[in-house]
Amino acid sequence: MPAHSILNTLNDALRRDALENIGKMHMPAGSVVFSAGEQCRGLPLVTGGSIKVQMTGLSGQSIVLYRMGADDICTLSIGCLMTGRGYRAEAVVEEDAEALMIPRGLFDRLMDQSEDFRLGIMESYGRRLDDLMLLVEEVAFRRMDERLREWLAARSGKRVLAITHQELAVELGTAREVVSRLLKEMERNGEVLLSRGKIALPGSFE
Repeated sequence: MPAHSILNTLNDALRRDALENIGKMHMPAGSVVFSAGEQCRGLPLVTGGSIKVQMTGLSGQSIVLYRMGADDICTLSIGCLMTGRGYRAEAVVEEDAEALMIPRGLFDRLMDQSEDFRLGIMESYGRRLDDLMLLVEEVAFRRMDERLREWLAARSGKRVLAITHQELAVELGTAREVVSRLLKEMERNGEVLLSRGKIALPGSFE
């Protein structure tokens, strides 16, 4: 399993100690890394694959908060480890993933004994917080039709997207009915072609 760049911030002695005590995780697609309400067991350092972190409200509506790929750190786990509170969201593996798990006790020791490790963790936390603030701004202040068109435009190179209306609703943090209505309107305007579980973008049906 590949190492993670955050471990390079440690001096030789701490790095050896960390590598001896870190657990290795192999997670198949579809598996749940952690669930809402669960206590944090440690800090996952993703070394491969793809994991999405999403939150589901009381209404059952979900939104993707962020994704983690190779060399990413789980921001939500950082917050839970520092506050002692349980998770407020869940993490689901999208593509077979691998991760290193730093146990809580080791995390506390590394944060205390390595300034470079501590700064690296906080820098990662700060970058993700900026991303989450942009997500809040989009959800709260931008029209859903604009956000949908922008989301589709960012993936226009794929021509045909294999995604359901429900999955797209989760990506945008809205209800499936809203996405379906907007996509039907876009189809009437000739902007997309819809079929079961697929959205064809301009260029694929010209």
